[in-house]
Amino acid sequence: MNLNYTLSERDSAAARQAVGEHISYCVPADLSLQGQRTPGYFVIGHQKWAYVEQGEVRDSGVIAEAREYKIVPLIGNAVLEAAENDSKRIVVRVTMQHAARYGYIAKILNDMAANSPVRIYNNEEEAACVKCGGALIPGTRVCPRCMNKAAAFKRLILVSRSHWKRLGLGLTVLFASAGLALLGPYFQKLLVNSALQPPEGQSASVEMFFAALAGMLGVLLFGELLGIAKSRIMASVSSGIAADLRKMVYDKIQNLSLGFLTSQRAGDMMNRISSDTDRIRHLIQELCTTAIFQCIILISAAYLLFHADWRLACVVLLPAPIVAVLHVYIWKYVLWKLFHKQWRVYDKASSFLHDVLSGIRVVKAFGKEEREIRRFKKFNSDFAAASYKSEKLFSILSPFTNYLIQLGQYLVLMIGCSMILDKQMTLGELIQFTMYASMIFGPIAWLMFMPRWVANAIISVDRVFSVIDEQPEVLDTHASVKHSIRGAISFKDVIFGYKSYEPVLKQLTFDVKQGEMIGLVGHSGSGKSTLINLVSRLYDVTEGSISIDGVDIRNIKQEDLRSQIGVVLQETFLFSGTIADNIRYSKPDATLEEVIEAAKVANAHDFIIRQADGYDTKLEENGNNISGGERQRLAIARAVLNNPRILILDEATASLDIDTETAIQEALKRVTKNRTTLAIAHRLTTLRNADRLLVLDKGKLAEIGTHSELMERKGIYYKLVTAQRGMAKKNGQADNAVKLG
Repeated sequence: MNLNYTLSERDSAAARQAVGEHISYCVPADLSLQGQRTPGYFVIGHQKWAYVEQGEVRDSGVIAEAREYKIVPLIGNAVLEAAENDSKRIVVRVTMQHAARYGYIAKILNDMAANSPVRIYNNEEEAACVKCGGALIPGTRVCPRCMNKAAAFKRLILVSRSHWKRLGLGLTVLFASAGLALLGPYFQKLLVNSALQPPEGQSASVEMFFAALAGMLGVLLFGELLGIAKSRIMASVSSGIAADLRKMVYDKIQNLSLGFLTSQRAGDMMNRISSDTDRIRHLIQELCTTAIFQCIILISAAYLLFHADWRLACVVLLPAPIVAVLHVYIWKYVLWKLFHKQWRVYDKASSFLHDVLSGIRVVKAFGKEEREIRRFKKFNSDFAAASYKSEKLFSILSPFTNYLIQLGQYLVLMIGCSMILDKQMTLGELIQFTMYASMIFGPIAWLMFMPRWVANAIISVDRVFSVIDEQPEVLDTHASVKHSIRGAISFKDVIFGYKSYEPVLKQLTFDVKQGEMIGLVGHSGSGKSTLINLVSRLYDVTEGSISIDGVDIRNIKQEDLRSQIGVVLQETFLFSGTIADNIRYSKPDATLEEVIEAAKVANAHDFIIRQADGYDTKLEENGNNISGGERQRLAIARAVLNNPRILILDEATASLDIDTETAIQEALKRVTKNRTTLAIAHRLTTLRNADRLLVLDKGKLAEIGTHSELMERKGIYYKLVTAQRGMAKKNGQADNAVKLG
C-alpha cells in the first residue's frame, strides 16, 4: 500500500515549510473536515504533521503532543482522531477508499508519539487500481480497465498446450467444413446455368444438372458429418481445458494461506472453480468452432466476391465498417461496465445463498424465513435489473445493425438485376454472388454478438488466473527441513497482527516444556486463538520467532509440522462420509483397529457402536444426524489418531454436557500425558489439569503460573474466576460447571 505519494511542487514547498525538509510519509486526504470533496494531502515529518490543500497548509501539529491516534470509520467516510489535552481532536477526514491506508498512518503516529521504533509492515494490497484508481474486480487484484485482454488469451493458449493435438485435428476438420460450405454456391450456379436458365447461346445439360445436384447433396451430407465431428472434438478439447483450469484453481486454493482464504467469500471461490471455468470452456468451444469458422467464411467469401465483381463487393461490404465501429464503441464504453455490474451482483447473490443454506438451522430457529426470502428477492431483482440493462441495449442494437447488414444485400439484388438485363451477368452468377454475399452477412451478424460472450469469458479468465497467480503468505523455503517434533515450544518477542498496523499479539515471550499442558486464559479478543494459529503456522509472525525444539517453525516444512500437531476446534467440522472416514482423516492409512482405539480414547466408541451401521454410519453434511457432543468426540478421536506430539484444544469441551465432559476429561488426561498441550477452555475443570496458565490481556502476556499461584496473586485471573463463581452461585450451578470468561 502506497504511503509515499508524490506532491506537486507547490504542495511540497508548503509541506516542507510546515514539517521540515524531510517528509517521511505522504498520503491523500480527499475530504475537508466539513466532508466536502477536496484534493489534499496529509504529510508526516520527523516531529510534525500537516494537512496541505492546494499549496496551503490548512492544519498542522506536533506528533508528540497527542496520543491514541486512530482511524474511526463513519458512514461513507472516516476520520483520523487523536486524544489531545483530555479531548478528542479530528486530525483529517478521508473517503473509505483511503481508510485502510490511514490505519497504517495511525500506527506510525502512535509509535512516533511514544518515541518507539515505527513498526509497520506495509504488505496490504491497494483497494483500487494503482494505475487508473478504478475499482478492482471483487475478490481479485484485477482492474477491468487496465487488464491486458490479449495477455489473458495468451495465457489461456499456454494452458491448452497439452490438448494441441486434438485441437489441431479439430481445426483441420473445421477448415474442411468451411471449404465444403464455400462449394455450395458454385454448385447452385451450375444448377441454374446448366438447366434452369442457361446463358444465351448455351443449351440445357441434363448431365450437368444431375452433377450439380449431386454436388449440392454431397456438400450438405459431408458438411453435416464434418460439423458433428468438429463439435465433438471441440467439446472434448474445451471440457479438458476447463477441467485443467478447475484443477489448477482448486490446487492453488488448497495451497494458499489461511489469511487469503478467510478474506474471500466461499460463494465467490466456488464461482471461480465452477461458473468461471465453465464460461472459459464455452469461450474455447465457441472460438475454436463458430468464431474461427465464421472468420474463414467471411474472409473467403469476401475474396470470392471481389474476384467476381469488385464493385458489387464494395456495395456488400459498405455497412460492415459502420457496424464494426458501433459495436467496438458500445462494447468498450457501455457493455463492459454492465457485465461487471452483473458479475458483482451475481457473486453477492451466490455468497448470500451459500451463507443462508449453510446456516438454514439458524434461519429456522429464529423464524426468519420471510426475511431471507425478502433478501433473496432483493438480490434476484438487482441481478434481473442488471441483466435487463444489457438485454435492452442488445434489443435496440440488434435490429439496427441487422438493418444495416441487410441493406447491402438489397442493393446487390437491385444492381444485379440491372446487370442481368444489360447482359453483364447471368442469373446463375447472380445467385452465386448473392449466396456468397449472404455468407458474409451471416458472419457479420454473428460477430456483432461476439463481444457479449467474449466480455463474460474474459472476465472469467482474469478471475481464474487471479487465483492461480495468488502467492501464499506462508511459504516453505529451500532451507525448510523435516523435523521430528518432541514438543518444546518457545515464543521470543512475537508480534503479530492480521493487519500489521493492528497488532493482536504484542511482544509475547514464554517457553513451554516438552510434555507440559498450558491453559490459555483471557477475555474474548485477547489473542488466544491467534496464538494457537501461529503455533500451527497458519500465519507467519510479523516480528520475533516461534521455535519448536529449538528450530524456528519457518524452517520446518509445513506439511511435516502440521502432521505432528493435533487440533480440536470449537467449531467442529465433519465431512460427508462414514464415521470411520472422518476419524481416519488425520491418518488416511490407519487401520480399523487404530480408528477404534482413537474412538475409545475420545470416549466415542460406545455411541458409535450403538449406531445401526457402527463405524460405517454415514454422516450428513457436517454430521447433522448426530449430537453436538458426539461430533466433538469424533473431532477429538480424529486429532489423537495420528499420535500428535503437540495437541491444541480450542474449546474442545465447549459443546459437551457435564456427564459427557467428565468422561472426556478422563480421556484428555490420558491423551495429554507426555504430550505438549495448548488448551483454550472456558470450563474450570479443563484448566485445573493444566501445569501452567497463561493469561492474555489485549495481546500481552499479563500473568503466568499455576491455578493456585494466580489465585494468590489476585490479578486478572483471580478476578475472572471470582466474578464467575459469584455468577455460578447466583444461578445455582455446580462449581465444576463454572466458565471462565
